Amino acid sequence: MGALLSIATIAAMGAFFSFGHRVYGDNLPIVHFADKPALLPVKKRDGSGEIEHLSIKELLETRCGTLFTGFKPLWWLFNGHLQTIYCVMGNFSKNDLMWYNRVYLRLRDGGTLGVDFAPADQSKVKADAPIVIVQHGLTGGSYEPYVRAILSRACAPVEEGGLGYRAAVINFRGCAGVPITSPLLYSAGHTDDTRQALLYIASQYPNAPLLGLGFSLGSNVLTRYLGEEGEQSRVHSACVLACPWDLKQNNHGLLQSFTGKHIYSKGMGGNLLRLLKKHLHALIQDPDHAVAKAAGAAMQLKNPTLEKFDDTFTRIAGGPSPHFPFRDADEYYVWGSSHNMVGKITVPFLAINAADDPVVRHVPMDGGGNGLVVMELTKGGGHLGWFQAGRGFVDRWTTKPVLEWLKLVGEDLVHDPTPKGPAIYTDEDGFLREKGRDNIGCKVIPGGGVIDGNGGEDGILQGL
Repeated sequence: MGALLSIATIAAMGAFFSFGHRVYGDNLPIVHFADKPALLPVKKRDGSGEIEHLSIKELLETRCGTLFTGFKPLWWLFNGHLQTIYCVMGNFSKNDLMWYNRVYLRLRDGGTLGVDFAPADQSKVKADAPIVIVQHGLTGGSYEPYVRAILSRACAPVEEGGLGYRAAVINFRGCAGVPITSPLLYSAGHTDDTRQALLYIASQYPNAPLLGLGFSLGSNVLTRYLGEEGEQSRVHSACVLACPWDLKQNNHGLLQSFTGKHIYSKGMGGNLLRLLKKHLHALIQDPDHAVAKAAGAAMQLKNPTLEKFDDTFTRIAGGPSPHFPFRDADEYYVWGSSHNMVGKITVPFLAINAADDPVVRHVPMDGGGNGLVVMELTKGGGHLGWFQAGRGFVDRWTTKPVLEWLKLVGEDLVHDPTPKGPAIYTDEDGFLREKGRDNIGCKVIPGGGVIDGNGGEDGILQGL
């Protein structure tokens, strides 16, 4: 009932505020390149197999042309509020259908990840085909319509108009049906689960380039991973959509308006609280554990904002020591932000945000002065929306430029064949490990198999 009331409230408030926020005039995006865009090795387009070095700016202008075109929203979704509302309320059950083959990974701390591979039948996918590594939003998973919109095309066979790629969606602990098996959840700043999933994927497909693709909170995790890893990154390139960047600044921005606080912040806080309720039993096995105590306190919250939930639970349970627990939500936000990581990224990186996103109001358009980084800001699109008219259905503007980017970095870009990341080995307990990292390790456990990725998760609002 609470979720339905939240949707109704969002719809009513969004409709009210929509009249003052129409999209007028020039709708071309702002695309920012560094003063000295990086040169990248690419295959010549004449089919000769020869390699040339072109700037990332020239490559995007000539091979990713849709990035520079204007976003034209559906007439009835003409501002950021309505675009964002439709992410939550829209019916996407008949479009971009996806099935996955799930693999469960047990981590060295006892936790569990669910990695969903697509297509479900991979018998016809080349062993060295590029792999799209997906990090989903706040409480989402591989079922999210914004994920399926891209993967349904990227994983389709070439003869059917697709890219013929493989995909691997890293479902966070507790999301998309993944069980909680240790006293730990996830957060916007904790990246070790990403490392462990990538460790497994890279061990299975050592010759495949890994192409990162992040959405909202998952964008933040992916960006932080790239900045932390630097030259050791197992990911060869990345594209992030609706990244929240400076968590403290954007959270405070949410709390400054009625709609930000009572609609979006409480919508996200409510989703996290419902997720916690689903897994409460697993998190309170040891009543004396700090996470169990935090879970008990969080269960007493009534319609919390995102900040209130994070201050009560995430700052304690969103990752292991030595970083966690934090003193308060703001300290966690400062630590977990990604805007200060952009300058450290060492692979081609594209970020797309919308200027009318009601959730993310502050975007670091300078790209940290990094020649590998491209920042794009569209005039409209809301938070993970970008809805435009499709052929008989509602489509997303971002799908085509992201696919063009994936084709560029997956097929045209010449990758260094040297394996990336620390050396991989298997220990005496069957865990895949990385040399020099005692806390990193994973192994496949029973379960998983083919799953229907189109149904969503009971009680959790989609699109957030």
